Amino acid sequence: GCVLVVSVIEQLAQWHNSTVKAAMEKLCDYIPEKHNSLCLCTISFSIDREMNADVVCHSLRLCKQDPGQPLCHLYSPPKLHHLCELMHPSIFIFLPLQKSFMGFSSVCAFPLLANLCEKMKYILRNKLPFEDFDGDKFSTFPTLRGYHWRGRDCDDKNTTVYPGRRPDNWDAESDSNCNGIWGVDPKDGIPYEEKFCKGADSKGVVLLGDSAGAHFHIPPEWMTVPQMSAKSFANLPMAFSDELDWPQFSEITGFLNSTIGGWTDSLYLRLRKRNRCNHRDLQNISQNGGSSGNLLSLIKSLARNQLLDNPAIVIYATIGNDVCNGERDTLAHMTTPKEMLSNVVQALRYLDSHLPNGSHVILTGLVDGRFLWDNLHDRYHPLGQLNKDVTYSQLYSFLDCLQVSPCSGWLTPNETLRNLTSERALQLSNVLKEIARSEKFVNFDIFYMDFPLRQTAEQWRKMGGEPWQLIEPVDGFHPSQIAAALGTGITWQKALHQWPQVLGKENPFNDQIEAIFRDQGGH
Repeated sequence: GCVLVVSVIEQLAQWHNSTVKAAMEKLCDYIPEKHNSLCLCTISFSIDREMNADVVCHSLRLCKQDPGQPLCHLYSPPKLHHLCELMHPSIFIFLPLQKSFMGFSSVCAFPLLANLCEKMKYILRNKLPFEDFDGDKFSTFPTLRGYHWRGRDCDDKNTTVYPGRRPDNWDAESDSNCNGIWGVDPKDGIPYEEKFCKGADSKGVVLLGDSAGAHFHIPPEWMTVPQMSAKSFANLPMAFSDELDWPQFSEITGFLNSTIGGWTDSLYLRLRKRNRCNHRDLQNISQNGGSSGNLLSLIKSLARNQLLDNPAIVIYATIGNDVCNGERDTLAHMTTPKEMLSNVVQALRYLDSHLPNGSHVILTGLVDGRFLWDNLHDRYHPLGQLNKDVTYSQLYSFLDCLQVSPCSGWLTPNETLRNLTSERALQLSNVLKEIARSEKFVNFDIFYMDFPLRQTAEQWRKMGGEPWQLIEPVDGFHPSQIAAALGTGITWQKALHQWPQVLGKENPFNDQIEAIFRDQGGH
């Protein structure tokens, strides 16, 4: 964190030909006013041209070298005489708010905040909406696991009103399922929901996934100095309250036009277009670091009533974290095929006890992450674009040295290790494939599909794109917005041709629904 911030400050000073103090003040000016209290600090230090962020952060004692561990650095090591900075700091920093970084548990020691903190910890642990007054797991608030993640509630004071339920009395008097279709046609006295949605095979979409499914994204303009402005940071509060995830633009549950590049195309949007009665019936139950193991607890935040709700299409997609970790002996910490089988079958049994009859489950195979190193290792990271001094290879090595790499097995110059990681990923995908072939459940049928990385890359090349553009530029690990949108089309076409029963029928009344309820069903 220190290396990142100091790098940006140094580059701002360079770009604007200013002092470091002026650059820090400029950075603070960019941050939205409500959230820039942490910038109330006085900084006094000078950095010569060869004193990089690694040296600064070690001098501040914010970075350290543990006994027996290598010295971790992002930039090329400085000249010998600058190493004295590591032992005799000439840099002074005064943070009057330093004690405010005590941590979450210390803040929660205050009696007035104790109850709120307990609720916050519960919500963060269970991935449920922070603002949910009726406790139905749906919210009218966008972030903090609100309607960016699940269909927007239309009555947060009534636990029987929420997206995805079967209409109450055909919604003749009110909108019980929040799809915007309710009331009675005055011409014939038939409720609109009955007229347009009865027998329409309505179904929702649920994603059980990881950070790729949640659509993790750090805006590159936050650390690319030539692009940096107050406008660059306008989305910072929303991004942090959504855990740096952007599910509202994601491949499975996206519903808003993308503001982070590319375009939004999602399974939800296509299901909604196919049948307007599906409006708002979405749930993105994903978390950063999601794997087949921890998904067993995450799945309990699913909101589906077997008796009252419509069936659902559930996408099970933990595409990397069962082989990805930051451990030195990364192979020893990967999920084994036996563990994968146990984890997934347990999750499917839970779904069978909660999903309405007529649902569908699609198991998605793991990605072949060799694509990352092959297409990024010698390219410049956003932090290195100004001075051509930080490649993705350097970033990966830095994170691996700190033992915080998102995937030590793939983000490495060790080709043998990359191949072994892909070999394990293929073994786990084969487990999923065999489950889909052999396991039977009462309330849903089950299918398997490979993660469509190869098809996505081929399609993007035909459109004139480069493979590296399919990867998030800041973390160099997750699928980009372009990859998400292209992947949707590939998944849809596969389902359309191989499993048409999953997608349901096309509703012949879509145009009439839009004409009557255009202004009532907004997201």
